[in-house]
Amino acid sequence: MTTMNSAAPASVARDGDHDPPASRAEGRRRQRRRNNLLGWLYCTPFLLAFFLFLIWPTVYGIWMSFTGVSLAGTNDHFIGLDNWVEAFGDPEVWSSLWNTLVFTLLSSVPLVLVALVLAILVNIGLPGQWFWRLSFFMPYLLASTVISQFWVWMLNPQLGLVNTVLGWVGIEPIAWLQDPSTAMISVVLATVWWTVGFNFLLYLTALQNIPDQLYEAASLDGAGTRRKLVSITLPQLAPITVLVLVLQLLASLKVFDQIFQMTGGGPAGATRPILQYVYEAGFTGYRLGYASAVSYIFFFLIILISIAYMVISTRTTKRSVQA
Repeated sequence: MTTMNSAAPASVARDGDHDPPASRAEGRRRQRRRNNLLGWLYCTPFLLAFFLFLIWPTVYGIWMSFTGVSLAGTNDHFIGLDNWVEAFGDPEVWSSLWNTLVFTLLSSVPLVLVALVLAILVNIGLPGQWFWRLSFFMPYLLASTVISQFWVWMLNPQLGLVNTVLGWVGIEPIAWLQDPSTAMISVVLATVWWTVGFNFLLYLTALQNIPDQLYEAASLDGAGTRRKLVSITLPQLAPITVLVLVLQLLASLKVFDQIFQMTGGGPAGATRPILQYVYEAGFTGYRLGYASAVSYIFFFLIILISIAYMVISTRTTKRSVQA
């Protein structure tokens, strides 16, 4: 009797340990729902910030471009495509866009090539590498106001160091920032000196990730320094070059700070970028609706340039890999 009584509860306990398949599936579904709920709760702060500071301003800005809203709070009714039509026919918009494209072309090429050359020189083992790395990257850590004031003083027609050095070799002083023919070049020079350190760091990191076995195998085959550079280094740097070019194009197209602080868009609008024109239209002319239309025209232009460049770069990279 004792054995039977003790076995019965054990049997009941074993049967209770195994739930039906339907019950286990329901339990798993409840657990997934709880996990999903917790996941959404954790994401809520980010989603709120994303909506408040990106989605809502973007949607509201598009709506503003179809209204006549101004800082004075008047004429905020819907006016349709009037702002867009005016922007496309505004010569100041096209002039500012042209200045932006000129700055982008003049700055992007040296910012890629100079960064690549500097990274290769440091990577081959120049003495005092810590000094060169610090020297090349340090300007990038400075604020745009510091860089702008530094170069304004350097390029001062009467007291600037640049004209002083040129005077030693008999060259007359040049009004670098006051002459339309040299103002843009001066801003480009300051920008290259300021921001080349970031691209230099990207290239240096990519160079240090190239396997040494590739260079060792090339040496065994009798390849020299030039052949290694052309056949190993540059092809291995192709992906990072695409990234650097895309980032640099986007950064140059959005230029504003250094031009505004160094030249104010002058002389005679020779260096005024499109973002400065948006600022002037919205906060000097008080036409927020028109400024929104101009800014979204520029926004769509950046998207088209980025897509076109990525398609061309991808095809070029594939062809080089296949070759």
